[in-house]
Amino acid sequence: MTHSILTRRAFALGAVAGTTTLAACGNGVGSTGAGTIDARVNTTLEQMYREFPNTRTLAEKSNGMLVMPLVTEAGLGLGGAFGRGALRVNDTSVDYYSVTKASGGLQIGAQQYAHVLFFMTNDALTNFRRSPGWAAGANIEYVISDRGDSVNADTTTVLSPVLAVVFGRAGLRIGATLEGSKYTRIIP
Repeated sequence: MTHSILTRRAFALGAVAGTTTLAACGNGVGSTGAGTIDARVNTTLEQMYREFPNTRTLAEKSNGMLVMPLVTEAGLGLGGAFGRGALRVNDTSVDYYSVTKASGGLQIGAQQYAHVLFFMTNDALTNFRRSPGWAAGANIEYVISDRGDSVNADTTTVLSPVLAVVFGRAGLRIGATLEGSKYTRIIP
């Protein structure tokens, strides 16, 4: 009888050890996730510079850029969005982030888009990097309109600490705003 108890204990300890080992495998160390995200970020930046040449000037003046190559947003009453990207400082990926968004109300459809946040001040970049989860709010200034007009550099955009470019939309859903989006640092 004691032999079966030891077997159950050994099984339980083995299950706990196995679960811990499997959980450690998902931490991203040694994975190709960062390389995949960086390749998508490079492609997204090339597309943005090609479609909106004035964004090169924003990139040169910014202290950092958060590039989200693909954000998928869907909703039917309740909705949500998810994407992964990289924070670039001096053309180098320094951190990786995910973006999530939840919404409710009269909505139906799905869409995908890319977006880039330009941190125009060092304080804005520092606050973003130090926060455990940064939420995009009404303080973001959009520099490309819903029709895809080119960058509009007026007094408002020059003074804004965070500028946003949303482009490459595909799908059947009206509007793409970043308000209410939460950005969290990840290990890809």
